[in-house]
Amino acid sequence: MVDLPYQNYFDGKLSPQGKMPWIEYNQEQVCGTEFIIDYLEEKLGVSLNKSLTPQEKALSRAITKMVDEHFYWTIAYCQWVDNLEETQKMLSVSGPLSDLLKWILSHLTGGIVKREMYGHGIGRFSTEEVYALMEKDMRTLATLLGDKKYIMGSKLSTVDAAVFGHLAPAMWTLPGSRPEQLIKGELINLAMYCERIRRRFWPEWFVDLEDFRYNDTTEGSDSPSKLPDLGLYSRTDTFQDDTRSNTLHTHTPQDPPSSQSDPTGHSLYDSDMDTECSEIDQPKC
Repeated sequence: MVDLPYQNYFDGKLSPQGKMPWIEYNQEQVCGTEFIIDYLEEKLGVSLNKSLTPQEKALSRAITKMVDEHFYWTIAYCQWVDNLEETQKMLSVSGPLSDLLKWILSHLTGGIVKREMYGHGIGRFSTEEVYALMEKDMRTLATLLGDKKYIMGSKLSTVDAAVFGHLAPAMWTLPGSRPEQLIKGELINLAMYCERIRRRFWPEWFVDLEDFRYNDTTEGSDSPSKLPDLGLYSRTDTFQDDTRSNTLHTHTPQDPPSSQSDPTGHSLYDSDMDTECSEIDQPKC
């Protein structure tokens, strides 16, 4: 979001604290999203929150903690416990034993999620109670967003990264689930918000507008409606351990697609788009 050069590693290594995410910059390791953001702001002088007042920064932190520490677990439950079979189909595994590996990976992850949810406390509630908590969080986000472009107003801030990251599964990887019904139905402003951010930062990630709506299944239908694989998995460049460098891969921001360049031929939400990259101070390295 601030156009810093970076590269991803998918080697499965955890931080020294046993957590993800973590970064390495000039051979210095930093763990945890909040500490990573603080570190980059201090080292490189980049920030999405410069225009926020102290009160707005406090509200932004409160919202971020709600989605990170509470809403996250309800979506994880929906994905890895209640909809495990659908999630298993979406896993990116290839090879002759891919089906077996998908089954093993999904059930291992599901077991870990259930154990961690129990330790957190939210996993001690019934399915209906977990979904009730999830719905309250989603309604809270929809109310906070209202008809604004982003959570804190007309400009993007770090809270949008957190909120989008947790709403994206409900939007694109939980077909037929309760969160999908909410976000594409009654809480449609959240769906428009997700699409707005998706178009700005991932214009190459194509989404058919026909899949943007939730179509409830009728009693006589043979199978529930499903969304196709929309490529939610990362498409950024990856590198092996022996090619570590801080600046091998640079992300160049792209303008949002226009109604002419959009593969769908529609201009839906175009009124919500602009080239806001100019609003973000560029790092001086």
